[in-house]
Amino acid sequence: MKQTAGALQAADDSAETSTQQIRDAIRDAIVERRLAPGAKLSEADVGNLFNVSRTLARAALQALSYEGLVSVEKNRGAFVAYPSPEEARQIFAARRLVEPGILLEAAARISPADIQHLRQLLLLEGRLVEEHGSAARRAEIKASGDFHLAIAVISGNAIMQRFMEELVARSSLVIALYGQSTASSCGHHEHGEIVDALEQKDSDRACRLMLQHIAHIETDLDMRERKGFNLKEAFDI
Repeated sequence: MKQTAGALQAADDSAETSTQQIRDAIRDAIVERRLAPGAKLSEADVGNLFNVSRTLARAALQALSYEGLVSVEKNRGAFVAYPSPEEARQIFAARRLVEPGILLEAAARISPADIQHLRQLLLLEGRLVEEHGSAARRAEIKASGDFHLAIAVISGNAIMQRFMEELVARSSLVIALYGQSTASSCGHHEHGEIVDALEQKDSDRACRLMLQHIAHIETDLDMRERKGFNLKEAFDI
């Protein structure tokens, strides 16, 4: 009986790991704009792509729907979420409420090692800003999101970190639909100023800069659809 229970637990753990891996892979493809908003995500295609059952594929898609990254429609299936202009405004309104609070907590805890880590992220982001092509652009967007998530980690607040993971992912969807490429170098420069303020322990200035930065990203949205890739194209199959 113990062996049977152990085998069942192992099977459950394996299924959970597979679901998490699929969810992470599709989530990354959405965040990096390899999957277009509105792209069809059929359970059969996801299962074939990752060599898992449709049950596991369904579980991964359902998990993504809880994050707001996938929309599951009755009798139609699952699609990458397609945020409306009003949803886009709400996402950035949420960021304006959440990120200053995260910065205040991060400023109270930040160490020289944290500053060094943030500057390393800025170096990577800066190199990507100077590169050209869609792959570099996707990597740059991910690097920008990683910067904001790193600040959330420094804050030490795991709940706020979870909020930021969802907000960054959903922001990537909005940028995929409505963003322009003109804000890249400005955004990188603004990140640098935020780190400078954190290093100087000037939390008020860091918060002001963050709010200006978020407003700048939102101003860059032109609310016109951007072309992306479908599931097979996103994973180059």
